[in-house]
Amino acid sequence: MSFDHPALLHRDAGDYLRITTGFVREAVAAGDAVLVAVPGHRLGPLRDALPDVAAAVSFTDMTEAGRNPGRIIPGVLLAFASTHTGRRISVVAESIRPVRSAVEYPACVQHEALLNAVFAGRDASILCPFDVGCLDPAAVDDVRRTHPVLIVDGRRHDSPDFADPFAVAEELNRPLPTAPGDAAWVAYAAPTDLSRVRRFTGTHATKAGLPDPRVEDLVTAVNELAENTLVHTSGGGAVTVWMDDGRLVCEVSDEGFIADPLAGRIPADPRVPGGRGLLLAHYLCDLVRVHTRPGATTIRLYMAL
Repeated sequence: MSFDHPALLHRDAGDYLRITTGFVREAVAAGDAVLVAVPGHRLGPLRDALPDVAAAVSFTDMTEAGRNPGRIIPGVLLAFASTHTGRRISVVAESIRPVRSAVEYPACVQHEALLNAVFAGRDASILCPFDVGCLDPAAVDDVRRTHPVLIVDGRRHDSPDFADPFAVAEELNRPLPTAPGDAAWVAYAAPTDLSRVRRFTGTHATKAGLPDPRVEDLVTAVNELAENTLVHTSGGGAVTVWMDDGRLVCEVSDEGFIADPLAGRIPADPRVPGGRGLLLAHYLCDLVRVHTRPGATTIRLYMAL
């Protein structure tokens, strides 16, 4: 088994369609399970360009399925692989787009880096297209660091800048900006405090204008993370809430340390209790950012309004 993770560096729609459709047709002909997970505006042109094999391909709008980059590995890629056990999977996956905000972008790079660790040794090929005409040079440099193979002008070659996936992810494990001084917060230190944490979160989410189902999602995510604090630390934690650029931000902080860089990226073993808090947060929230070091962890949950 081998894992192939090339980056397609393209500059126009013609180059994009030619390489991606060629990749899809070869994969279908080889008997692979094929997934195309790209932004919605790309789905129509790709389907139209694949009339002969489209019925054998699964299509997913990455704008929705991958709006939180931390959800892509467990919720899109591993979920697809789990439904095709015993078959090689081939995927076109487009996660980094020019419209990604500055707060989202580090999570995208971490995703691309850790994908190499999660799929190492798996029988899979994941082609990642990047529009280099729209991305800034620093983003293109990150593509070269997170993909072992580059496709430029239709030619494959090894990336001389490819770096250790965990080293790249750790480099982006940076302190998050300080919460506003007037942000609301509540502390918790015992299981009996969790009901207060849930009420606090739900009240502020409702005031911010989140619809009821999204309020429930955020309350569930915060409760799971607070429970993790109580299980894995002895010092309790705090939940802080504020608004930022059209998003509700909910921060859970404690004195713990997340040692596993793949925490929240790999579905938990259903036979083992626990281990699902961060994974659940990735599924329920629009963005999750984490900074962790010995003695202090900050997890920020973002919900778009």
